[in-house]
Amino acid sequence: MARRCDICGKGTMFGNNVPRKGQPKKQGGAGQHIGVRTLRTFKANIVNVKTSLNGTVQTIKVCTSCLKANKVQKV
Repeated sequence: MARRCDICGKGTMFGNNVPRKGQPKKQGGAGQHIGVRTLRTFKANIVNVKTSLNGTVQTIKVCTSCLKANKVQKV
């Protein structure tokens, strides 16, 4: 099953993992060195929620931002 919100379609996104070594100059160090960037995933906060759809109780996958915005009413 897809790790995707059934309401807004929010899913897994990709980005870079940026390793930083050294103390910043602002904090009295010699400056930061940025290492090799590698891919990482940003996963949406998905929860299973029982809700009433068309008069029947169904379990759907919803992101927590949709729950907070009251786009879905829990049963």
